[in-house]
Amino acid sequence: MKIGVVYAGPQPVALQCRLDDGATVRQAIDASGILKRCPDIDLARQKVGVFGKFVKLDAALREGDRVEIYRKITRVLDEEDDDDDD
Repeated sequence: MKIGVVYAGPQPVALQCRLDDGATVRQAIDASGILKRCPDIDLARQKVGVFGKFVKLDAALREGDRVEIYRKITRVLDEEDDDDDD
């Protein structure tokens, strides 16, 4: 089956791989080679999903699924953005 693997890192990466039926999210990530291309990915700390829904690494995939590796979103406040609504 054909699976997409994407990562919206500093430089977004979108890859595709072919796997046997019943393959897992982890197997797709490994087969895609994305961990070699993006060494900043830490699957112990980052969440993953399929089409915008969080899943575990052992979740089974279906033909055409898109595995997504998420980065932590942080908000940096500057002096003008003090979160007051006055």
